[in-house]
Amino acid sequence: MRTNIIRNQALSISHHRLNGWTVFEVDGEFDAHTAPQVREAAIGLLDHGHRHFVLDLCFVPFLDSTALGAMVAISKQITAHQGSLRIACPSSRMRKVFEIGGLQQTFDFYDSPQDAAEQAPRTGAPAP
Repeated sequence: MRTNIIRNQALSISHHRLNGWTVFEVDGEFDAHTAPQVREAAIGLLDHGHRHFVLDLCFVPFLDSTALGAMVAISKQITAHQGSLRIACPSSRMRKVFEIGGLQQTFDFYDSPQDAAEQAPRTGAPAP
């Protein structure tokens, strides 16, 4: 069951469970204006016990350096809670932003949320 966290004109964030993963779906531009909302929503899920995340970017048409910073902050919080983060659906243009930001080796990328969640997360330790 998909649960909406934020839904407004600029951004929609929802989550659902898939094979032990929390699929965290962002729909809309992920930029300086929306990055704080995305970060707060992810941290809120962490505070409610979610540990292993698939960040679904399939519906994100634009990503900027502020969004990269938010993803790094989210990743650090997840790691501090012994969780893991995978990124689904980065377009070639989006991957270029990760590359320019020097983060292409930092994250695990998958073509879809289903691919990212194919293997259940390892409990008690971050997934490889």
